[in-house]
Amino acid sequence: MNAKKLLAIGNSFSQDATHYLHQIAAADQMDLKVGNLYIGGCSLERHWENIQNEAEEYLYEENGTSTETYVSIQKALDMDDWDYIVTQQASHDSGLMETYHPYLEKLADYIRKKAPQAELLLQETWAYETDSLHPEFVRYHQDQQEMYEKLAQAYREAAKTIGVRLIPCGDVIQNLRKREPFLYGHGGMSICRDGFHMNVIYGRYLLAAVWYKNLTGRKICENTYVPHTSLAPNAVCDERVLRIIKETVDKEV
Repeated sequence: MNAKKLLAIGNSFSQDATHYLHQIAAADQMDLKVGNLYIGGCSLERHWENIQNEAEEYLYEENGTSTETYVSIQKALDMDDWDYIVTQQASHDSGLMETYHPYLEKLADYIRKKAPQAELLLQETWAYETDSLHPEFVRYHQDQQEMYEKLAQAYREAAKTIGVRLIPCGDVIQNLRKREPFLYGHGGMSICRDGFHMNVIYGRYLLAAVWYKNLTGRKICENTYVPHTSLAPNAVCDERVLRIIKETVDKEV
């Protein structure tokens, strides 16, 4: 496969998803440039407002690392001939369909005009941990299953509305939560690090694996990359846990 280029227009949830994506691709002999536009908690509405204002408020990250440069969506789209562009709704709005419109359609139209060569996709975000203290969890009655069901439905409707593929991160995470060692309600490990963002080793790896399998169709069980990050320099990756994640991704995606 030739070199590919991906740009995520998102927030901390796309930051989680793109942290290991370049490395997973490299282990599979694929040259994948991964850009991420980061504003914490950024919603589709704010993305559209930022386009209108040409706001240079996005921290640009490349291949999982901050460039310490702030750019606008316009500048990022002009930066390269992107093959894939991925966006998403802010997690707290993800299960509320009324928050998607009309911003999703406007954003999709804009991206397609600016980057007609790129495939546009949506990342399905995920439900918060059962005991999450996120202030917006009350929108879902602090019920993980309710949040998951609402966001899963909303994302499917959103993807159908603009005619794009969905990267099913929320689905895979919810299924992984039913397996050892992630049975959090029974004393197991949480896939989250703070009740809503992903664990920097297993959670971020899971997301990148879902993205890679979704984009390429290549089996993750055959990929040799083992996640490691300066964010947790002393963390040791358990091969058994990694194998469970890989098996789940290959089964679900």
